[in-house]
Amino acid sequence: MKFPRFGLPHFLALLAGAGSVIGFAPFYWYPFTILGLAILVYLWHKSASPTQAWWLGFSFGLGLFGAGIYWIYISLHVFGGMPAAMAVLATFALSAFLALFPATAGWAARKTGHLWLSVPVFWVLGEWVRGWIFTGFPWLLSGYSQIPGSLLAGFAPVLGIHGVSLATVTSASLLAAIAIHWHQHTLRRNSLILLTVLWLTGGMLKLIPWNTPTGAPIPVALLQGNLTQDLKWETQTLRETLQRYLDMSLSTQAKLVILPETAFPLLVSQIPAEYLQQLADHAREHGSDILIGAVEEEQSEAEPARYYNSMISLGTSPSQSYRKTHLVPFGEFIPLKQVFGWVYENWLNIPLTDLARGGFQQRPMQIAGQAVAINICYEDVFGEEIILQLPDATLLVNTSNDAWYGESTAAYQHLQIAQARSLETGRMMLRSTNTGATAIIRPDGTLAAHAPHFQTTILEGEAQGYQGSTPYVRWGNWPVLLLLFGALGLLWWRKKK
Repeated sequence: MKFPRFGLPHFLALLAGAGSVIGFAPFYWYPFTILGLAILVYLWHKSASPTQAWWLGFSFGLGLFGAGIYWIYISLHVFGGMPAAMAVLATFALSAFLALFPATAGWAARKTGHLWLSVPVFWVLGEWVRGWIFTGFPWLLSGYSQIPGSLLAGFAPVLGIHGVSLATVTSASLLAAIAIHWHQHTLRRNSLILLTVLWLTGGMLKLIPWNTPTGAPIPVALLQGNLTQDLKWETQTLRETLQRYLDMSLSTQAKLVILPETAFPLLVSQIPAEYLQQLADHAREHGSDILIGAVEEEQSEAEPARYYNSMISLGTSPSQSYRKTHLVPFGEFIPLKQVFGWVYENWLNIPLTDLARGGFQQRPMQIAGQAVAINICYEDVFGEEIILQLPDATLLVNTSNDAWYGESTAAYQHLQIAQARSLETGRMMLRSTNTGATAIIRPDGTLAAHAPHFQTTILEGEAQGYQGSTPYVRWGNWPVLLLLFGALGLLWWRKKK
C-alpha cells in the first residue's frame, strides 16, 4: 500500500518530529528520538516517490525544530524587542530552513534505495553540512539525544557527535526494517543482530578510560549572578551587578573562580581599577585565579576600534585573556550588514552586534595549576573547534548567558551539548552561566553538580585535570566523514550494478 501525497502520513511525521524532542534535555528520554526517527524511516519506506519522501521529511523537520527551538521567539520578541508577529515569522522561517535537511535526506535516500543504509548516511551528512553552512547551526543533532545515558554515547570519544548521530539513525533505520520485514524471518533476524551488535559496541566503548588524571583535584567556584536579560545591560543596575559579583567572589576561597560570559556589561577599560585590584588581591591571597567576562577594546590608529567578547584572568597567575572566535550571526555580528542592518535599526534592541573574532590559534590559559581551554557560549556547539586546544588542555571551561531564552528548554539543551564535548574530549567541563545551566561535568558526560536555574548562587566543587587524547581529539570528524563518503560510494556502486 502506498500513501497518498498529502494527508495522515505527513501529520504522523510532524508528530514524530515533535515527539523526538523528548529525547533531548531536559527530558533525556533518549528512546523517544530513536522511535520518532524509526517512524519517519517507516513512512519513507511506504512513500510513493522521492517527492513524497521529501514532504514527509519536511513535516518531520517542522515538528522537530518547531518544538525544539521555539525559544528563538523569546530572544527575538521578549528580550530583543521585535514585534510578536515578526518574531513568530522569523522563528518559523528558521525552523522551515532547518527542515530542509531531513527533507533532502528523505528525498536522496528514497532516490538511492537501500533505505536501511542510505537514510543514516544522508541524514548525518545533512547534519554535518548544517554544522558549517552559513557559519553553522548544529543544534538538535540526533546524536545529542543519546548523551550521556544511552549506550550509543560510547561512540562520542571515537567518532564525535556525528558518530553518535550515525549510530542513532542506524538504530532507527534497523527498527523500521524489523517492523517492515516482520514476517520475513531472515531479514528480521539480520536487522535485530545488527542492532544488537551496534548497541553492544557502544556499551563496550563506554567502559574504556580514554584519558588519565593529572595532578590533584582543585576546588572551583562557579558564580551564577542571576541577572535577567531585560536588566543586565541597563545602566541603573550596573552598580548592583558589580557589587553582586564582588561579594560572591570575595566569599569563596576556591582555587579557580569563574564568572559568566559578559558578567560585567562594560568595556574592560571602564571597570574601575580599584575594583579589579580588589578581585586580584583576594585571589592572590588565597593562591587562586579568577576568570571574569567582559568586553575587550583594541584601539589602532590605522583601523577602527575592535571589540571582543572575552574572558580575562586575574590573580596568582600572570593575567591572560581569551577572545571569542565563533560569533553568533545576527546576535554578535551582522552578516551582510547592508542587507540586514535595517532589521536592527527598526525592530531589534540587541547589544554587542558588531564584535570582532578572536583567533583559532589561541592556546589554553595556564591558571590554577591547570591548562584551561576556554570557550564562550555558543562555541561549545562546535566540537571540531573545541579540540583545537587539545590535547594540551587539561580542563574545559564554558561561560555563557542563556538568559536570552527565558525559562525555556534552551539552557538545558545547551548543557547537554556541553556534556557531549566532555565525552568527546575526555575532559571535565566547568560551565559558569548568568541564569543557568551552571554545572560541573565529568569526563563521561554525567553531571557532578548542577545549580538551580534562575537563582543567585555559587556552585562549588572539585575539578580534576586529565591528560591524553581520545580518538576524536586526534582525528576529529575525518573518520566519520570517510565512513559516510565510503558508504555513499558503496550505494552508488550497488545502484549502478
